Amino acid sequence: YCPWRGRSSCDDLLYFAVLGCGTLAVLEQNEAGIVLLRSFDWNDGLFDVTWSENNEHVLITSSGDGSLQIWDVAKPKGPLQVYKEHTQEAYSVDWSQTRGEQLVVSGSWDQTAKLWDPAVGKSLRTFKGHEGVIYSTIWSPHIPGCFASASGDQTLRVWDVKAPGVKLVIPAHQAEILSCDWCKYDENLLVTGAVDCSLKGWDLRNVRQPVFVLLGHTYAIRRVKFSPFHATLLASCSYDFTVRFWDFSKPNPLLETVEHHTEFTCGLDLSLHKCGQV
Repeated sequence: YCPWRGRSSCDDLLYFAVLGCGTLAVLEQNEAGIVLLRSFDWNDGLFDVTWSENNEHVLITSSGDGSLQIWDVAKPKGPLQVYKEHTQEAYSVDWSQTRGEQLVVSGSWDQTAKLWDPAVGKSLRTFKGHEGVIYSTIWSPHIPGCFASASGDQTLRVWDVKAPGVKLVIPAHQAEILSCDWCKYDENLLVTGAVDCSLKGWDLRNVRQPVFVLLGHTYAIRRVKFSPFHATLLASCSYDFTVRFWDFSKPNPLLETVEHHTEFTCGLDLSLHKCGQV
């Protein structure tokens, strides 16, 4: 499914036709550069990955067959566990970063988000309410049990795992929203990136208008991430092949455009350990 064309995209078709499976590559940076530490194969495409917050060797991936896989870098035989409950592609997965809980949230093209405890063999809860594909699910780094989801139904939603329904619905764009992230320095601030090529910042205390709008990308924005080191700095990547860096506090917020990629730029992350490394 291609968010900016509405049908299967050429890159996804090529990926499945040529590979027929997904690969998780675990990379390490050392004196020799970036080297492959471990590689795992799965029988369908892998769309997202998240590191465990309590075990440096453990990761979880989400797959085109609707399943989540738990991998241990120290045990290269295969997944430790597979969760298969989503009925369509599991497009996003995130591990909670707040202390005192070990929870995982996943989002799917089946329009649901699911809550998991990696120590339990089935989901703890299913969150329904979105009327379109869920592209992104991200935990709040501040509020235990709180996560946000971004969807093709043009809304950003905030959920509390202890509450019966959705906590907040924000009609954030007039286009499909492909990504969202939570500011590491402000528990009320989130950013969304959408097919309309814009990034928007949202203050949960007043969602009638965005607190900032960032324009510059020329195709759909696939991923957006706040900096872990600077409160007003964020990065985004797009189907326009670029990675862009922004400071929304400045009159001219676009800091830099990186054009090294020659195809769709689908993901990025900012290092938690080395300032400026992406």
